[in-house]
Amino acid sequence: MSIEQSVEQLCEYQAVARILHNLFCHYPEAELIANFKDNDVAATWPEFANRSDNQQGRDALTAYLNQWDESEHLMDLKVDYGQLFFGPGEPKAIPQGSAYLGEDQVHFDASTIALIDFYKQYGVSFELEMPQPVDHIGLFFSVLDSSFAQLVEAKTNPESDVDEQQLTQFIQVLLQQHMLPWAGRCLALAKTNAETGFYLAIALLANDYLAELTDAFKVIPMPRKLFR
Repeated sequence: MSIEQSVEQLCEYQAVARILHNLFCHYPEAELIANFKDNDVAATWPEFANRSDNQQGRDALTAYLNQWDESEHLMDLKVDYGQLFFGPGEPKAIPQGSAYLGEDQVHFDASTIALIDFYKQYGVSFELEMPQPVDHIGLFFSVLDSSFAQLVEAKTNPESDVDEQQLTQFIQVLLQQHMLPWAGRCLALAKTNAETGFYLAIALLANDYLAELTDAFKVIPMPRKLFR
């Protein structure tokens, strides 16, 4: 089955993956919101296939940025990130895949080991500022960011030694077997439990992004029993 994306599409995919990596891996800071406003991220976010999550997410992000006041809203934003993805206490939308795929609800389970083995097979490694379980949703977006950058390199540099077919297969398996089976549930919980318009918007836009990649790379997610 032929899969072909333009350089422009791949650059969009990479840019969104990088944004989502930062949003899911780090507490929000005022500088982040200022950058979103200055770069008009809500208006310039790719529409992709005009799915409802995309439109609702961009609308929610626009509304949030329009009313942003650092002195009033930054602490609420930090609290919202914490209760959704970090703690204290159990996060409402735990960002690790093992929380959804493992009956025992431990961080390092069979699904985590399978992901580690998969990354070793393709030479994927991480240099992290803060230790994170390898199946953290933000790290998946980091791997996608790097993968799309390599695909762009393969398409634009005749001397590139990137194996485009192998890299495309890597992305497909990453999505099909390791990310898509549970990420939608994580993002649904984030959408339901978000207490700010910002993280509501991010949950919607991230879900739409995964739907876009599912279609673009012709992926059928592997059915898995979820435990939350």
